[in-house]
Amino acid sequence: MKSRLKKVLSSLHRRRRNIESYEWWNYLNYAQKFAVGSLYKFGYEISFVRQVKNTSLVVMTLDGNQVTVDQAGLIDTHPNIEIRR
Repeated sequence: MKSRLKKVLSSLHRRRRNIESYEWWNYLNYAQKFAVGSLYKFGYEISFVRQVKNTSLVVMTLDGNQVTVDQAGLIDTHPNIEIRR
């Protein structure tokens, strides 16, 4: 059973896209790329990138929890944002 679980997790890991291949990657600065890459390794997925007046805010989710990454690459694990559904 342990071997089967390992195979399933391995196949899921291989199916994930390379983070640099996402369309929004070019909109991020170096600090954001570093932070987003770190969160991506833990399973967070990009929801969207909000661009306002030459700045971008990255919103990522994992299991229904949102985090944001600002221009300085700072990660906010409890952002005060409301996401429309």
